[in-house]
Amino acid sequence: MIKIDILKKLHGASGKMDLQVSLNIKEGEFIALTGASGSGKTTLLRILAGLEDAEGKIEVANSTWLNNTKSLSPQKRSIGFMHQVSALFDNMNVLENLLFIQKDKNLALRLLSITGLIELQNRYPKTLSGGQKQRLSLCRAMMRKPQLLLLDEPLSALDAQMRSKLQEEILMLHREFNTTTVMVSHDPSEIYKLSTRTITLENAKVIKDGNTKEVLLKMQGSQKFSFEGELLELKKVDIVVIAIVAIGQQLVEVVLSRQEASAFKVGQRVILGTKAFSPTISHPSL
Repeated sequence: MIKIDILKKLHGASGKMDLQVSLNIKEGEFIALTGASGSGKTTLLRILAGLEDAEGKIEVANSTWLNNTKSLSPQKRSIGFMHQVSALFDNMNVLENLLFIQKDKNLALRLLSITGLIELQNRYPKTLSGGQKQRLSLCRAMMRKPQLLLLDEPLSALDAQMRSKLQEEILMLHREFNTTTVMVSHDPSEIYKLSTRTITLENAKVIKDGNTKEVLLKMQGSQKFSFEGELLELKKVDIVVIAIVAIGQQLVEVVLSRQEASAFKVGQRVILGTKAFSPTISHPSL
């Protein structure tokens, strides 16, 4: 069990705010941490890792990582941390990068085998692709068999196909090692696929905490579908306005009345919903 009850003063885009989080995390849980940029997600990860200070307490099993009188150093916390950008040693080959963390060759080879890097063990990071570097970073994060694995949008820079592949490997490692995992992500499909519990932060406060499927699939009003996107353009055409909305890698046109359009501004995050929609599903190649 991990018990978190912390407070940290932040300076966000909208001014000063208090990151105030009180959570209990069960051993082996896979938690997705989501919310708007600047809501405190990465700061919470850094506090758990011991890279930032905070008031309050963090208890992991029978160990106290943080209380009002002391803070355990990052080196003494049983954590693995994987960032958006891989932090590898360019002068060490793939296997040496892992053995630098922990002198356990059997574990290193096992991790490389699970992630499909076993044949690249003698290669150097500069010769690896972006996806291979992130796989190696994942292996590095697992080398100490951490009590807590922290993932800060580690796949955000990868293309969709590679992202899906690494999601499968993250899930495989999570199940094999039963590592308690907290992942920051903005991608609903990634959250749905990997996590069992989703926590949403807004203005540094927890506003949702529950079963991932229930959190993500909860209907908004009577809408059948809803998607969050960015409003790119409001284009006047005769007596109506065409709103151009980006949802992931897709652009969607929505017809609005001029009165409806007056409530929106280009650049806003918007929710695109529909009440009468008959979806179809097919293979991308068809």
